[in-house]
Parts: sequence; C-alpha cells; structure tokens
Amino acid sequence: MTASDKEFTGSIPEFYDTYLVPLIFDAYARDLAGRVASLAPGRVLETAAGSGVVPRALADSLGPEARYVVTDLNQAMLDHAATKQGRDDRIEWRQADALDLPFDDSLFDTVICQYGVMFYPDRVKGYTEAHRVLKPGGRYIFSVWDQIAENEFADVVTAAAAEVFPEDPPRFLARTPHGYHDKDVVRQDLSAAGFSDISVDTIEEVSRAPSPRHPAVAYCQGTPLRNEIEARDAGLLEHVTECASRAIAARFGEGPVSAKIQAHIFTAVK
Repeated sequence: MTASDKEFTGSIPEFYDTYLVPLIFDAYARDLAGRVASLAPGRVLETAAGSGVVPRALADSLGPEARYVVTDLNQAMLDHAATKQGRDDRIEWRQADALDLPFDDSLFDTVICQYGVMFYPDRVKGYTEAHRVLKPGGRYIFSVWDQIAENEFADVVTAAAAEVFPEDPPRFLARTPHGYHDKDVVRQDLSAAGFSDISVDTIEEVSRAPSPRHPAVAYCQGTPLRNEIEARDAGLLEHVTECASRAIAARFGEGPVSAKIQAHIFTAVK
C-alpha cells in the first residue's frame, strides 16, 4: 500500500458515494447491518466508516438506547457521511485512527468495519485495538474483498488503466482493496491480535449499473485510483475513464450492465 491509497480527498468522497456505494457497497452494508442488529448491541463502534453506507443501513435497526460511534481517519469522508445521515442522537461522529483508538478498554459490545482493514498499515495492530475496546464476549465483524479476479468491474477497469500506462500501470485496486483476500492470512492476523473464535462467510453478489460509464467513473474517479492516474498524467483522467467505459461495454454490453462481486465477512469473538 502506498501513501496515496488512503487519500479520499477533493471530489473523491462525492464520486465515491454517488457512484461506488450503490455499485458495490449497498448489498454488503445491508448484510452487515443484519448481522449486527441480530446481536442487539448496546454500544457499537465502527472504524474506517468511509462515506457512511453502513450507518445508513444500520441505525434504524438499533435499539432506542443504543450508542453508535462512527469513526474514520479521513475527516473529509466522515464529514460527508455525517451530512448524509439524518439527525440521530444515538450516533457520535468522531475522527479516529483505527490503530490507536481513543476509547477505554472493554467499552463496546460490537466493533464493525466494512472494507476498511485493507487500508490499515498494520492490520494486527488494528485488530488488537478492536480486541482491546471490546467487552469480553464482544464481536468484531468486518469485510474484505476477495481477489480482484472475482470482482469483475474492478478487474476490467484495472486492465484498461494498464493499457493507457503500460510502463507504470496503476494498481491501486488490485494492491489495496483486493490485496488482502487470503482467508488464512486474515485468520492468522486475528489470532495474533488475541481473537480465538473466528468464522468467515464468502458472499457473492451482483454489481449492477445503469451504463458502462457508471462503474468506470466509480472506480476511476471515486477511489484513490484517481490519485494514481493524475500522478501519472492529470490530463488523462477522463481518457482513462472513457477507456474503462469502453472495456466494460465490450465485455458486459452497452446498456445496463451487471457483473460479479465477492467478499469475505469475518466474525471474531473476544
């Protein structure tokens, strides 16, 4: 992972929420919300909350006395998430580093993270912090994407970008969102952090978009792939987006398009 892999700044949050969230995150957010709600937790902590897709899915399912602390390292993403959420006194929005959480030990019933742990520079440390702030018997539930070959739009966009920059292909999507997919490695990291009761579900979903351009914009302009493209040639962002759009159309059709996405959902008990 490079430093730019964590930079969700500028117009990225808006593109991310408008294009990428409905494309790949909504279904998994509903799944995660259902898992958490079934536990009826009193205190929930979310790390690396991004643009707030999980809070929008989960808040209505929590009890009236529940407390939900939503955190992200990136203030721009957190601000965007807060503006999208209706007023809810149960929710606290707080900038926080998942590797150095500003909370007391054994405070939360559940800690959750949707597609954030891949961005942690030290995953064992992040898991250790989740373990620390969980109450005994509390659950840590998080998701990671499977390898990029199992996530078809991302794979096609990465290949299209490589054709524009063959000598230095932008590899953000393969390197970071889809770079932490080995279930055995994740289990080992969780065990090193102190978790012993670990389970995982692999869930396939369908990513749908109204046109080939939608996923092209989502990935090229709504993720740090944009930073990689602009670092190579800022004037080629729209060209790469259009190349990705044509590649998606060639594989999936010119009208509404759909493709496979796949992820692993881990649950670890303290």
